[in-house]
Amino acid sequence: MDDLPTQNTHMPPSARTRVRRGRERARYNRAEVLEILDAGVIAHVGVATPDGPLVLPMAYGRDDKMLYLHGAIANHILGSGEGQEICATVTHLDGLVMARSPFHNSMNYRSVVVRGRGRRIRDDRRKLEALRLITDHVVAHWDDVRPPLQSELRKTLVLELPLVEASAKVRTGDPIDDPEDIEGPWWAGTVPITTRFGRATPSADLESGSSVPAPLRALTDLTLDERRQPHRR
Repeated sequence: MDDLPTQNTHMPPSARTRVRRGRERARYNRAEVLEILDAGVIAHVGVATPDGPLVLPMAYGRDDKMLYLHGAIANHILGSGEGQEICATVTHLDGLVMARSPFHNSMNYRSVVVRGRGRRIRDDRRKLEALRLITDHVVAHWDDVRPPLQSELRKTLVLELPLVEASAKVRTGDPIDDPEDIEGPWWAGTVPITTRFGRATPSADLESGSSVPAPLRALTDLTLDERRQPHRR
């Protein structure tokens, strides 16, 4: 299988990405999976290490076929992930779901799980392009900063994770209470949660007099979802 499903289908790309609990919330449609990835900025990446399982948050980027992760060349989790199975998850918390009984409390969320074999990118040209994708995924300002030095590239490890085995799970709406509790005196409802960008402030040691780059100015008062740029291929 070379790609995620392109149609709105209930078929997972593989048995190990099938959502088993809350199956009605599963999303296997490629467009929905990529939309959730594009809206996020942090992936929690897990690998098995000789010292046991390890999960760390990382910035990421993507193109049409790969999810890209990066860190220092000595990064334990990335080094362990090279050529090994890794799992990356991206989650958006959209709201608290407060039920009449704490047993039925929940959260509204959008999440994606990507599983596969991480591969280290050794070609400098491809590594540089992956780093651009990671940077511009968070905020498109690669062209406004100093290009990486060759010495910096040597110290940086970049992994690519194929976007083949990926699935999403989404919860929206009100709490689901027991029928006998509906007539009770207890409140039930939702509390929305948003992440919003503030105004960019200059570094204390900024001496150049340069202005805030336009992509950073444009973030002011936007939510994570609103900040999304048209995806670069």
